[in-house]
Formats: sequence, structure tokens, C-alpha cells
Amino acid sequence: MTPRTFSWQFVAVGAVAALAVAGCSSSSGGAGSTSATTTSAAATAKGDGTLKIGTLLPQTGSLAFLGPPEFAGVDLAIKDINAAGGVLGKPVTDVKSDSGDTTTDIASQSVDRLLSQKVDTIIGAASSGVSLTVIDKITGAGVVQISPANTSPTFTTYKDNGLYFRTAPSDVLQGRVLGDLMLSDGAQSVGILALQDPYGTGLAENVTKSVTDGGGTVVATKIYDPKAATFSAEVGAIKAANPDAIALISFDEAKKIVPEMVKQGIDMKKVYFVDGNLADYSKDFKKGTLTGAKGTLPGVVASEDFKKQLLAVDPKLTEFSYAPESYDAVVLAALAAESAKDDSGTSIASKLVEVSKGGQKCTTFADCDKLVKAGTDIDYDGVSGPVEFSDAGDPTQATIGIYQYGADNTYKYLEGKKGQL
Repeated sequence: MTPRTFSWQFVAVGAVAALAVAGCSSSSGGAGSTSATTTSAAATAKGDGTLKIGTLLPQTGSLAFLGPPEFAGVDLAIKDINAAGGVLGKPVTDVKSDSGDTTTDIASQSVDRLLSQKVDTIIGAASSGVSLTVIDKITGAGVVQISPANTSPTFTTYKDNGLYFRTAPSDVLQGRVLGDLMLSDGAQSVGILALQDPYGTGLAENVTKSVTDGGGTVVATKIYDPKAATFSAEVGAIKAANPDAIALISFDEAKKIVPEMVKQGIDMKKVYFVDGNLADYSKDFKKGTLTGAKGTLPGVVASEDFKKQLLAVDPKLTEFSYAPESYDAVVLAALAAESAKDDSGTSIASKLVEVSKGGQKCTTFADCDKLVKAGTDIDYDGVSGPVEFSDAGDPTQATIGIYQYGADNTYKYLEGKKGQL
């Protein structure tokens, strides 16, 4: 079989060290489809003059390792914005909260607290499943929700009153890249082991489409309960199908699944990780366990300069995943408030698409803010890339990074592929 080719653009090819990562992760009528409603509401909405950012990010739960870089990205953005004079002449303030995961009610309780404190924009959640439990409460209150890590395709058409946006791309793109990667590596048959939640099943569907469209065959798909005590049956079913490659779509339960794969004799070079489990396993598995395994991650690799800035905010950082997307989410909200001359959620939402594309390019809040105040239409290109929101609140172009594990069970960047959505 000859693997298909895509019109991907390769970027920053090299063995650049990357630090741990993982992410994340309807009816018609997404953010853009209700933009007229948002614009109308913005005409009458009035904020209190102070942009208040709420964070709904993982301090506990299966994606807790993503919390520190995401919080740091938010904190750095607020620091930079306030150093440039703040928004509407006042410093931006923030209220931090834990999103937990879908096994708890932490997110709902946190949202109640954030709303009671009159936040204008909520950054989060990281998990698509968590966001789906609170999106109606947030957008129903007239507050903007911007996730730096939600990747489930469900959000593209979700009825959100034009108030939900994300700076991470839909898994339509990650699924396309992952499927193509396995085929280009020589696989003709693929097995998929995925967790039962909107992120897991959505990404599994898109990987399946990519593989089959490319001429390959998905010989087994097992959707599992992430709360299960053991995964021996699911791993056994995938092994019995004898695929050339295996897509492992999971969160923290990968720490249980990988040892089971090793126990059952699966060659880990055949296993492909995703953003939900692409992490540093140097302290979890025997040396050499993951040698040769590959994985995909939405987003660009944080530059060394950006990492230094993040470390100045949080010196304990060891991972940088989704920090760029978190930073840009805050900057975009601030620029939208400046453009609208109002900090209310509906006013911010009415300007988010506008400040993300189509105008004069600028790359920092300070420079973009000067242009906005001069009446210039801007196009913010951030540390995570161009962003450029669609009317549905999705980035219209993005980069998916490809990584590979070494003998130390940590991974390094191989290449990035840019794609349009």
C-alpha cells in the first residue's frame, strides 16, 4: 500500500527537546452561528471597567500535570498586559480555581464561585469532558469561555450563544495527522484503544477516518472505562487483532495500560500516543520501555525565550504544554475588551474573531493595544501561532507536533505539521 500524502507544511524539524504534555480534549449553532445574538447583546452589555479573568484549570485529577504550565501562561499574560497599562486603564485581575476531572463535581463548584465573583472571561477547562459539564452554566451567565486545550470536535457546532472559543485546534486535525503518521510509518492495519469520553471517542473517530481515507484498515477499536481497575481484556483484544500500529488515546490511565501492553508482549514501537498521555514517564516505567514510541500534540513547541519568561513566573515548571495557548487566550480576551471598550463577556465575545484576523499584524499585547487605541483593525499572531478564530470560535489553522520517545521514557520533538481546519 502506498500511503497518501497531504499538503502539510513541515516546520522546525529537529530533535528539539520537548517537555511533558497531554491535553485534552451536537447540535448545530456554534459560537459563530450565534454571533448576531452576541453582537446585539454587546450593544447593551456594560462591564464594571475591570477585566477579571477566572481560571478553570486542572490542579487535581487525570490532567493535573497540565495545570502548572497553563496557570503559568495565564499569569505571564496578565503580567505583560498590566505592564503595558492594563485594560481600559485598569490592571487585569484574576481568580484561580481547580477544574478537577469528570469523576468529580469540582468544576461545577468552581464555576459557581467564579461567577459569584463576577469574572468576565473563564480560561479553561483543559479537558473537553469537563468543559461540556459547565459550558452551559458559563455561557448562560453571559461569560466568555476560552479553553486552551479542548480538542473535541463537539464544540465546533455546540450552541453556546457565541461565547465559547478555544485556542487549541479540533481533533479533526490531530486525528488526520496521527492517522497519516501511522500510515507513513508503514502501517497498513491499525488498532485503537480509547477512553470513553468526548475527547477519547471523538479523536478515535477522526483517527479511523484518516486511516481508512488513506487506504489503511482499522482492525480493532476498544473503548474503555477510564475508571476500570484493569485493562487486560481491552489490551488483549487489540493484541489479538495483530495491528501494525496502535493508537493509545488516554489520560493518566496510560500508566496502567502501558505495563499491561508490555506484559502481553506488545512491541511499544508500534504504539502511538496523543496529547492526553504524551508525558514524561521517566519515573513511571523501566528504562527503555517506550523507546521508539511516537505521539502527537496540538500546538507549537514553546520557544526558549518564552520558557524563560514562564519560569520567571513559576520557577518549578518542568512542563510547558498548552502554556502558549493559555497565554494567547488571555491576551485575545484583553484585546477584545479594548476593542469593544467594555469588559463584559458579551462585548469581549463580539470582538474576539475581529482581533484575531484580517487586520494589521501584531505580536504583543502592548503593540496591538496601541493599534487598537488608534482605531486600527488588528490581527494578533500569538506565541501559539496565528490563532485566527473561525465564526465557530475554533482556530482555522494550527500545528500538530510529532514526537518520539527515547530510552529514558521522555520524548523529543521531531517535526511539526501545519494544517487548515
